[in-house]
Amino acid sequence: MKLSLVDMKPGQNGVIEKVMGGPGFAAKLGHIGLHRGKRIKKLSSIFRRGPVTVCIDNFQVAIGYGKAMRIMVEVDDGEENSAGR
Repeated sequence: MKLSLVDMKPGQNGVIEKVMGGPGFAAKLGHIGLHRGKRIKKLSSIFRRGPVTVCIDNFQVAIGYGKAMRIMVEVDDGEENSAGR
């Protein structure tokens, strides 16, 4: 199932399928390791449009709500894989 990073539940794992935005936006995300095909795990999010925290390659990264809305993830079905543990 494909969801935006915002719509994922904490603890869910998946693979980044699409980054919606221009080349500058994709480049900024690429500098912190977020690019198409990368496996991530959503750790938490703040209620009411706050930042989303994810784990990628054993690092925790906080992403603003607006940016997280533009990152589409193919979510793993059911199983709790450990991305970045």
